[in-house]
Amino acid sequence: MEYFKQWLNRFLSNPEALALLGILLVGFMAIFWVGDVLSSVLASIVIAYLLEGVVQRLTAKGVNRKLSVITVFGLFLAALSYMVFGLLPLISIQTAQLAQQLPDMLNKGVDLVMRLPQQYPDLISEEQIKALWSQVSAELVKYGQALLSMSASSLLGLVALVIYLFLVPLLVFFFLMDKDEIVAWFTSNLPSKRQLSAQVWGTVNLQIANYVRGKVWEIFIVWAACFTAFSLLGLDYAMLLSFLVGLSVLIPYVGATVVTIPVILVAYVQWGGGSDFVYLVTVFLIIQALDGYVLVPLLFSEVVNIHPVAIIVAILFFGGVWGFWGVFFAIPLATLVQAVMVAWPREAAANPSTSS
Repeated sequence: MEYFKQWLNRFLSNPEALALLGILLVGFMAIFWVGDVLSSVLASIVIAYLLEGVVQRLTAKGVNRKLSVITVFGLFLAALSYMVFGLLPLISIQTAQLAQQLPDMLNKGVDLVMRLPQQYPDLISEEQIKALWSQVSAELVKYGQALLSMSASSLLGLVALVIYLFLVPLLVFFFLMDKDEIVAWFTSNLPSKRQLSAQVWGTVNLQIANYVRGKVWEIFIVWAACFTAFSLLGLDYAMLLSFLVGLSVLIPYVGATVVTIPVILVAYVQWGGGSDFVYLVTVFLIIQALDGYVLVPLLFSEVVNIHPVAIIVAILFFGGVWGFWGVFFAIPLATLVQAVMVAWPREAAANPSTSS
C-alpha cells in the first residue's frame, strides 16, 4: 500500500503526466464509443494526413499553400474516380466469376485430399480425411450463411457508400485547406501544461507519418508487382488476387500467409501441378521475399523497431477493439504505448513534485 502511494506521488502529482493521461483516456474512449459513427471523419483525417506530406513538399518549393491543396486534392479526386469507376467494377466482376467457379475448385480440392490416404497411407487415413472434411464443410456452411446475411444488407451498404463518397472528399478538402485553424482550435482546448504530451506526440507523429505513408506505398508497389506478374503469366483473376495481396501487407506476418492460399489454389485449379504452376509460385514467393527483406526495410527505416510478438499482440488487441482501423494503426498505436512508457518515467523523475 505504501509503495502504491509513493507511485501516485511520483507520477500523478505531475500535472503534465495527468494531462497526458487525460488526453489518452479521452481519445481512446471517444474512438471506442463513437468510432463507428465517426468512421468517415477518421478516414478523412487519415487521407488528409497522407496528402499533407505532398502539400508540404509543394509549399517547400515555393508553391502557394492554397494552390498546393487544390492541386493535390484534384489528383486525389482523379485517383478516387479511377478506384470507384474503373477498379471496383473490375474487382466486383472477378469476385463474382470466382464465386461461380468456387464449387468446381472445392471439388478438385476434395478429390486431391481424398487421394492422400492412397498415396500416403502411413501418414493419414480415410477416417481422418472424413473427419477433417466434415469440419471444413461445417465452416463453409457458416461462411455461406454470413455471405447471405451480408447480401441482405447490401442495399444499406450501397447507400452508406454513396454517402461516404460525398462526405469523405469534402472533409478531406476542409482538413487540408483549414489545417491551421483546426489545429489551433484543437490545441486551445488542451491543458496549458503539456510538454510531456508534446514530447510523446513528437515521437509518435514521426512514426505515424513514416508508417502510414510507407504502408500506402508498400500496398501499391506489392499490388502493382503482383498484378504485372500474374497478368504476364496468365493467371485468372489477376486484378482481384493482386489486390488482395496488396491489402495483405496491412497485417504483418499473418496477411502474407493467409493470402497465399487463394493464389496457390487458383493457380493449381487453372494449371494443375505443371510448370506454369511452379513458375507462378516461384515468382509469387520472390515478390513476398523482396517485400519483406528489401521494400519494408527501405520504406520503414525510420520506424521504431518493435518485437514481432508485440506487433502480433497489438494487431490482435487493437483489431479486436477497432476492427479494420485497429489493424491498420496497430503498429503506430504500439509505438504510442512505447513512447508513453519511455517518456513518462523520465519526465516524472525530472519533475517529482511540480505542483505546490
